[in-house]
Amino acid sequence: MRCLGWLGIPLQIQCSRIRILTWTCFIVLGIPSYTPRLVSINLRGSLGSMNSHGTLYTEVASTSQDVVTWTGRVSTQASQPFKRNLFLQRLYEEEENSNINEIPGSNNDSRTEYEDKDIIECLENDVQFWTDYSKVHYHPRSLYELDRVWANVDEFNNYGIGRDSFAWAAQGEEISDRLRFFVEECDHIQGFQFIVDDSGGFSAVAAEFLENIVDEYTNIPVLLYAVQGSGSRTNLQSGKRTVSEVLHDSISFSRLSSYCKLIVPVGLPSLSKSKASRFLHIEDAKHFHSSAVYAAALHSISLPFRMVPVGPSADACSISGAVDIHGVVQMLSRQGRQNMVSVLDVAMPAPSLTGGQNDLSLLEILQPLTPQTDDDVEDLLAIEHMTVHGALASEGHRASVSEVKDKVDGAFRCASTRPMFCHLSVALCPLPIPLSFPSIFGNSVGNQGELVGGQTINSSPKGSLEVHSVPMAARLRSSSAVLPLLENKLRNLQRFGIQRGAAGAELLRSWSFGMEELVEMEEMLSKMAAALRPPQLTSDSD
Repeated sequence: MRCLGWLGIPLQIQCSRIRILTWTCFIVLGIPSYTPRLVSINLRGSLGSMNSHGTLYTEVASTSQDVVTWTGRVSTQASQPFKRNLFLQRLYEEEENSNINEIPGSNNDSRTEYEDKDIIECLENDVQFWTDYSKVHYHPRSLYELDRVWANVDEFNNYGIGRDSFAWAAQGEEISDRLRFFVEECDHIQGFQFIVDDSGGFSAVAAEFLENIVDEYTNIPVLLYAVQGSGSRTNLQSGKRTVSEVLHDSISFSRLSSYCKLIVPVGLPSLSKSKASRFLHIEDAKHFHSSAVYAAALHSISLPFRMVPVGPSADACSISGAVDIHGVVQMLSRQGRQNMVSVLDVAMPAPSLTGGQNDLSLLEILQPLTPQTDDDVEDLLAIEHMTVHGALASEGHRASVSEVKDKVDGAFRCASTRPMFCHLSVALCPLPIPLSFPSIFGNSVGNQGELVGGQTINSSPKGSLEVHSVPMAARLRSSSAVLPLLENKLRNLQRFGIQRGAAGAELLRSWSFGMEELVEMEEMLSKMAAALRPPQLTSDSD
């Protein structure tokens, strides 16, 4: 199962298959129905028990007779539709019961008897599609499946195959119309947020579509998360496969970053072995484990986009630090840094503000979800956007906005290095843990996400039955910490694609890339890296 094999185009604020949603209201059979503002592009056959028209409207089969001109033999291949798992069955039963109970005199006792623990076990072990976890309705224009590319095609794994599989005339215009539909029903668009599977052909589809968006919506900023699943590059079979993958990474990053104001690489080679999962119990082979962590981080960092700006009395309110997508993009691209690359950090769960788990501070426990970052970098020009929500005080109650601000300010004063500027957003609401959330919490995580024990090692995982919510902290950093990632992509492009006798030269020609285009990518990556290098290093390299 691939939980990140898709392209999501969120509108107004953001939404995604990792389910960070804004909503729009439609009337279905006289009943208001809320659906996310979302265009999601998937492989054909990747929706499981859900059809591409969503769940609000029922497709009526056509009764018209087709004109048959073929006189030869005909064979028909058919497969049974996928059944809903226990979680989806429960959702549909609850919805049907709710509708029946609204009728006076009705009595409904048709609910299937199965326990929450059975649903959780089903989600952990028997799920095949991302829709098996989805608990929202989708508008008929939201879900799009690529023609001629099926979900079980393993070869959809590089930029070239994605480029060949996507025809703008046949597919791009239809997707663009779907996007335009949601844009036109918005009162105000903050920006577009893309979440793209960067490990295969979807990066090429995203680049084609982003180019059109940049041309059509000139003044609307694009914030892009380039996501790769844990363990996606651990089983290299040959040198040729290695060359293909590193070139794909370099080409994809260069092309995607040229069409957005801010790009955020997300996805560690092994989330289970990273410091970010210190209090979690992650199985890298289960992609929903890692995507749940990435989803929580994206939800948290985008929370200020959904906040309503408040006045001078913000400290007495439940939120503070509202900012829109344009504000964050402008903030992180200061000092003339254009087409910026940002590091995404997360603390899940965030520690209590005082006392508790080894007196860990919010700054100390934040760990990168962006690969190939430098942990010990000192960047005097660094810019940060941090979100903290649902933080706990030492007594167990939710910390106030002013308490969080004071604690973060104190942590910066005590830190050996501090950014040039940091924007802080605070909210009282924690991250809720619904029934469908995977069992990834260690024994040291309590019912409200408090840290109650030592570090988790090989412990039995907890899920939504034991953990109801967790405090979160997330951060975007415009920092030279991302230099190793940029330099690695630049070095691989030069070594395997541009230098004389490069091992990947023929492969890139098969992907329809000429030398002139490759040199332009090289120059762009070089400029991005140069903008982040400390002044003395830039002078030395010149």
